[in-house]
Amino acid sequence: MALIPLSDDSPPLHHQIHRFPQTQYIDSLRWLPQLSPSLRHLLLSTTTSSSSTLHTLSLTPTPTPTLTPLSSLPLPSRITSLKTTPSLIAASTLSGSLFILSSNLNSNGFLKIEAEKGLHFGPILGVDLGGGEGVECVSVGEDGRVCVVRVGEGSERVFDSKGLVSYTAVKWASPVEFVTGGLGFGLQWWDMRGPGGVVSKFKGNWGQKMKSGIVHSVDIHPSRKHTCLAGGSSGTIFAWDLRWQQQPIMLSSAEIGDGTSQAVSESEVWEVQYDNYIHSSNTGSISSSKILPAVMCSEDGILAVVEQGQEPVELLAEPCAINCFDIDKENPSDIICGLEWESLVLLTRP
Repeated sequence: MALIPLSDDSPPLHHQIHRFPQTQYIDSLRWLPQLSPSLRHLLLSTTTSSSSTLHTLSLTPTPTPTLTPLSSLPLPSRITSLKTTPSLIAASTLSGSLFILSSNLNSNGFLKIEAEKGLHFGPILGVDLGGGEGVECVSVGEDGRVCVVRVGEGSERVFDSKGLVSYTAVKWASPVEFVTGGLGFGLQWWDMRGPGGVVSKFKGNWGQKMKSGIVHSVDIHPSRKHTCLAGGSSGTIFAWDLRWQQQPIMLSSAEIGDGTSQAVSESEVWEVQYDNYIHSSNTGSISSSKILPAVMCSEDGILAVVEQGQEPVELLAEPCAINCFDIDKENPSDIICGLEWESLVLLTRP
């Protein structure tokens, strides 16, 4: 399936690309709240053979985009997941540590609020900030634990599967609900108001050779909490609608050849996010039953927009893996990507 390329030579659609070589391997990155139109900030985690570091950088967009290091924080091991809100940063590590930091860049460097150890036995693979009043952090790991920590209070709630399930991704849906993903393309919907936690499960056993895959990333649109977006192995991107739970809504998969979806990638889909970059002329044409457009990045170097019933649109194609990306919530035209070949790419859509 041929993708629709977007390039500077393909009017009327084109985008600008700026590259920033780095000296360390990039694990994850996130936009930080914009303080002014002329100065923006990035959060970046990097790894060398001997150390892991969390950095803040300023991005000056004009006349030519430039990146300037501001502060750095050494960490005990490699960062596995990184999430931000307007006031907080959550970072989990391969050694099982969870750090909650202030995203207030007016202070001198990072302000550490909490450092949690002992919540998990082994790597924490997913983390998200949200919950009640936006001050709860949920983390999931290989050990099958799901931990919810109230920031600033030290209170915690732990759901323990005793290793029977391995969780790899998590996302808040409401102040009391979140979704987790893991092995076998399984998804679980959790409600903090219940004693057991899980209130609904989705098993990836719909007969399309997807049983052995892994969900690497999940997302939930703030205006449509009933629909969960998931990306994982073999180029698979699908949505799970809680209103019709029996079948997934396939957006992309290399395994399906009956025309129900198009393969944008045949490798691991490392991250998926709903795409808020929609031209005003199209906003009224998307029904509540249709899955909103999403952006994905993959091991085979593809950054693309996927949409239900549409051909995928390629934004970027690299000769190496695109391991992570983030869409600027305040300027959805801007996407920052982390490449396996130690480079950042800033992509600005028209």
